[in-house]
Amino acid sequence: MSSRAVAIEVKELRKHFGSFTALEGTTFNVSKGDIFGFLGPNGAGKTTTIRCLMDFIRADGGSAKILGLDSEQDSVQLKRKIGYLPASEQYYENWSGQEHIEFVAKLRGVKPSSPLIKQLGFNPNSKVKHLSTGNRQKLGIILAFLGNPEVLIMDEPTRGLDPILQNQVYEILTEHKSKGGTVFMSSHNLPEVAKICDSVAVIREGAIVAEETIESLRNKSVHHIDVTFEKPFVDHKTLEGNGVKIAHSSKYGVSLRVKGDLNRTLRLITKQPVKDLEVTHASLEEIFLEIYK
Repeated sequence: MSSRAVAIEVKELRKHFGSFTALEGTTFNVSKGDIFGFLGPNGAGKTTTIRCLMDFIRADGGSAKILGLDSEQDSVQLKRKIGYLPASEQYYENWSGQEHIEFVAKLRGVKPSSPLIKQLGFNPNSKVKHLSTGNRQKLGIILAFLGNPEVLIMDEPTRGLDPILQNQVYEILTEHKSKGGTVFMSSHNLPEVAKICDSVAVIREGAIVAEETIESLRNKSVHHIDVTFEKPFVDHKTLEGNGVKIAHSSKYGVSLRVKGDLNRTLRLITKQPVKDLEVTHASLEEIFLEIYK
C-alpha cells in the first residue's frame, strides 16, 4: 500500500445485528490523496462499514479514524471535513435542489453554490419529486462536494448515471484527488474501480480478503493461452496443475488459464505440432472475480 499519510484507518471493526455478523474484524487503511475502491458483493458489509465511518451506527468493537479523528468521539467535527453520498438518499420531495443545497451549505457553514451544478447539467430549480434517478444522484454528488471537503465517502457514486455522466463523475473525482483530496468509494463496477482507483480493498462476509494497489493487481501474472494443434490432441489433462486450469477444450485445441510462470506450460504445449497460439493477460475484472471466489 502507499507510504503516504493515512486519511482513513479502520482496525478490527466488528458489527452484529442480532445473530447476523455484518463486520468481523474489518481492517484497512486509505492513504491521503488516493481514490480508494471498496469492493464486495451485496451483503458483504460495504454500507455497514460506511455507516460506522459516518457514525450513523456504532460498531460493537474495533475503531475507525478519519484524518486522525475518532469517527465516534469526534463525529461532529469530522462531518465538517467529510463529503458524504449515501447509497439511498433521503430528500424532501417538495423542496427544490437549490433548497437542499442552501440547507446543507448552512449546516456546514459554506457558500450555497457549486460549479458542479453547471458541470453536471443539473437544474436546481426543479422539485425533487420531479427528478429522475440520475438527477437525484447528481444532486447527491453536488451536496457531497459542498465546501470542498478533505475526504469524500461515497456509496456507489455513479449509480443511476448513463455512461457519459459516469465519465464526468470520474473526471470530478480525479480532479478532487489532484487537489489533495481523498475519495473512499464503494462500487460493484469492476471496470470503474480499475479505471480511477489507486488502491482497493475487497470485503467478503464482513472481512477484508484483499487489499492492494491497482498497480500491483495489474502486475499479477495471470494469462490466457489459446492453442490450436495440427493434429487431434487428447491428453488435455497433462497440461493442468501448477497453477494451470483448462477453461475449454476441443478435439484440436485447448484454452488455458495460467497463474505464474508460463514456461512450463509452453514447453508442454510445444511437444505437439502447433497450428496457432495466442497468449493474453487476464483482465483486472477476472483478477477481482478470482479474489471474490
